[in-house]
Amino acid sequence: MRWLLFHHHTATAEPRPSASVHWQLWTVAFGFFMQTLDTTIVNTALPSMAKSLNENPLHMHSVIVSYVLTVAMMLPASGWLADRFGVKKVFFSAILLFSLGSLLCARSTTLHELEMARVIQGIGGAMMVPVGRLTVMKIVPRSQYMAAMAFVTMPGQVGPLLGPALGGFLVQYASWHWIFLINLPVGLIGAVITWLLMPNYRMPTRGFDLLGFVLLAMGMATLTLALGGRRSLDLDAIYIALLSIIGIASLFGYWRHAKHNENALFNLRLFNTKTFSIGLLGSLLGRIGSGMLPFMTPLFLQLGIGFTPFHAGLMMIPMVIGSMGTKRMIVRIVNRFGYRNVLTGSTLALAVVNLLFPLVALLGWTYAIPVVLFFQGVVNAMRFTTMNTLTLKDLPDTLASGGNSLLSMVMQLSMSLGVTTAGILLGLFVGTHAPSTIGNMHGVFIGTYLCMALVIALPALVFAKVPPDSSQNASLTQNENDE
Repeated sequence: MRWLLFHHHTATAEPRPSASVHWQLWTVAFGFFMQTLDTTIVNTALPSMAKSLNENPLHMHSVIVSYVLTVAMMLPASGWLADRFGVKKVFFSAILLFSLGSLLCARSTTLHELEMARVIQGIGGAMMVPVGRLTVMKIVPRSQYMAAMAFVTMPGQVGPLLGPALGGFLVQYASWHWIFLINLPVGLIGAVITWLLMPNYRMPTRGFDLLGFVLLAMGMATLTLALGGRRSLDLDAIYIALLSIIGIASLFGYWRHAKHNENALFNLRLFNTKTFSIGLLGSLLGRIGSGMLPFMTPLFLQLGIGFTPFHAGLMMIPMVIGSMGTKRMIVRIVNRFGYRNVLTGSTLALAVVNLLFPLVALLGWTYAIPVVLFFQGVVNAMRFTTMNTLTLKDLPDTLASGGNSLLSMVMQLSMSLGVTTAGILLGLFVGTHAPSTIGNMHGVFIGTYLCMALVIALPALVFAKVPPDSSQNASLTQNENDE
């Protein structure tokens, strides 16, 4: 593969990627944006959907659950499919399925039709992001992987922040159907570019590990339901505990199945690569902390400070700007300070920023809130890109797709676990403060944010074990190289 020609860093500048490679990266970025936007934009439209479909709004949680469960169950197979059929064909199919699902969602006239359309969307969404990340590994030299991932993930970071506001706007001034129809032009452009310009890299594959897939799919589905069950399905504690036990047992069963099995869906030789093991554990713990922030920020601004929903939504814009503004800096910073220092430093910095946010708000320094949220976006984006690159950068080509899919599974579970953890912390402090007034709510949020700071800082202990860097990262353009 082409990156092998560039695997070793030299003092000379990396070649500038061709125009077709830039278009391929834009295609992956579009895919990331479509998938992440869809996960948040639907929430705002649920009441309007319920009214249009003559359903009780309290029964509309199945629209969310059907998508999330499908993604969770299909993720384990994404790497094998990409190796077997090629990244071009799988990514193209993922865009088409996601776009087809979006069209069917918009044309649905009953809740059952909408649920089935969301399943089709979920199959496409499950393949889009992990295969997109794998595609980037194939089309750029490994030394440029960090810069390329910083480029393609920026739209994906904007999606969740833009989703609620855009969803509300479309529902208010058009109809709920448009939250799905806006995917069609983006999907059409992405599919055409993918088919015309993207090379179809493949890897030799063994037979499909059906037992391993069933175990992993069952584990992902039950744990996802358990983590989100209290919030989206109002499940009793006994059912959540039962789902958790089944999920953990399924994952343990997969570990026993894969232990001495070369044909396993995820080969355990992945963990022989030290940076992958450290990066995967750090990503799991790190995303639990990061997953709490999008849940807590608008909640605190509305319940703790008294902002309107629209005003709270506007406060997320500085975070978007901060995330996008780091794109061109990440490679230089990591080359200057190294993976270990950047990851430990950004993790501790995020914990500090997490404490500054409620502090400036409660002191009444309203104009400082956007500044703090801007730096939260900067630190978060830097940490996400560096974590992803560290985890995958040293994997052998034969294990890259499996490692990439496993990282996607960990990301899916840890973000859900982050929201669940934030909800548990809030519940604990609500129980001790009996918040009948804004003043009591301040106590609830102060206690919650203090605990969140500890959870966010914890992965620094893992990242402190990152080995010294063996090579430099290159920028996507010649004139941006550090050396």
